Amino acid sequence: MCLRILSIFALLGAVSAFGQAPPRVVGVSIEGDIHPITVEIVGHAIEQAQSENAALLLVRINTPGGLLDATRQIIQKLDASSVPVVTYVTPSGARGASAGFFVLEAGDVAAMAPGTNTGASSPVMMVGQMDQVMRNKVENDAAAMLRSMMSRRGRNSEVGEQTIRSAKSFTEKEALDQKLIEFIANSEQQLFQDLDGREITRWDGRKLTLHLGGASVTETKRTLREQVMGAIADPNIGFILMVLGVLGIYVEFTSPGLIFPGIAGAILALLGLSSLSILPINWAGVGLLALSIAFFILEAKFASHGMLGVGGTIAMVLGALLLVNGPPDMRIHLSTALAVALPFAAITMFLVSMVIKARHNKVLTGAEGMIGQLGIAQTALEPEGQILVRGEYWDAVAPSNIPAGAPVRVNGVAGLKLQVEKTAAAP
Repeated sequence: MCLRILSIFALLGAVSAFGQAPPRVVGVSIEGDIHPITVEIVGHAIEQAQSENAALLLVRINTPGGLLDATRQIIQKLDASSVPVVTYVTPSGARGASAGFFVLEAGDVAAMAPGTNTGASSPVMMVGQMDQVMRNKVENDAAAMLRSMMSRRGRNSEVGEQTIRSAKSFTEKEALDQKLIEFIANSEQQLFQDLDGREITRWDGRKLTLHLGGASVTETKRTLREQVMGAIADPNIGFILMVLGVLGIYVEFTSPGLIFPGIAGAILALLGLSSLSILPINWAGVGLLALSIAFFILEAKFASHGMLGVGGTIAMVLGALLLVNGPPDMRIHLSTALAVALPFAAITMFLVSMVIKARHNKVLTGAEGMIGQLGIAQTALEPEGQILVRGEYWDAVAPSNIPAGAPVRVNGVAGLKLQVEKTAAAP
C-alpha cells in the first residue's frame, strides 16, 4: 500500500515537472551611444520582464559610452527592478566602455564574452576642456556612484575606480581576475548554465537562487517611437535630415505649387529636430546655424564677391560641430558637417540668386507685361480704334489721331483698353 502511494506521488511529480514551462528570460540590447531613448528601451524591458514574471532580465552591452545623465537613469531603473538583472558584454569584439562600464557593474551578475573589453570611464567635458577643479568634482561624483554599486555587489571597487581616475581598460580575463565581473561566457546558454542554481544578493540585500535550466530568451518588444528614434538618434543623421528638410521647405517657398518638396521637407525637418531633441543642445551652435542661413541669403542679394557665402559655410560647419553638448562620440563629425554644409551652401545660393534675378526681370504677362509692347494700328485711331499687339487684337485709344497701318507703342492699360501712341519703331 505504501509503495503504491509513493509511486503515485512520484508519477504526479514527474508529470508536474514535465508540464512545467522552462524559465523565461527577457533580453534587451544596449547598442551604440547611450541616450534618453536607451533609457526608455531599458525601462520598457524591465516592465515586460515584470509583467511576464521572467526569471531574469538579460542586458546585452555593446557601447562606446554616452550621456552620464542617461546612464544614471538606467542604473536607477536596473536597481529598482524586481527581476534579477544580468549584464553581459557581447558578442566577441564588443565593448562596454565609458558609460557602458557603469551599466555593466549595475547588474546583479556581470559577465563578458571572450574577446571583449570594458573600462575607460573617465568623464569627458562636453565642450572645451575642464579645469582641474571641475574635473575633480565630476570624477569624484562618478567614482562615488561606481563604488556604491560595486561594493553592494561584492566587486573590487578600488580597481573599478581606476577606470575613472586613470581611464584604465580591461579585457574579459583581466576583469574576471580583478573581480570586476563574475563570469566569462561564450554564449547566452552557457551563461544560463553557469547561473543555474547560483545564489545572488540583490541590491537591497535579499538572497535569491536562480533557476535557469533550459531557459528561453524573449526579446523586448520596442514601441514604434523607440524603433524610429533609435534608428535616427545619431546626431549626424539628425543634422542631415534637418538640413535636407530646410532645403525642401525653401524650394517649396520659392516655387509654390510643387507640393512634394514642401511635404518631404517638413517631414525630414521634423524627424531631424526630433532626433536632435533627445540630445543636449548647445544654443551657440543653433545661433551659428541660423547665422549661416542669413549669410547665404545676403550673399545672393549683395555683391560681396563670395565673402558672405564663405562666411555662411564656415558658420554652418562650426554650428554643426558645436550643436550637441555631449562626448566626442555623440557630436556631429567634421566630415559630416563639411559634406552637408558645402553642397547646401552651393544649392541655397543658387536658388536664392535665381529668385532675386527673376524678381528683377521684366514682367511678361498680365497688364504690366503689355506696357512698352509695339503693335500695328488695324484701324485708324480717331482717337479710338483697334490695334494688333503680340498677335492679339485690342481696343486702343491714342492722344492724337493715328492712321491705320502705323506702328504704335503701348503706354498703359485702362481696363480692357490699351493706351497707345504713335512710334517710329517697327514691331
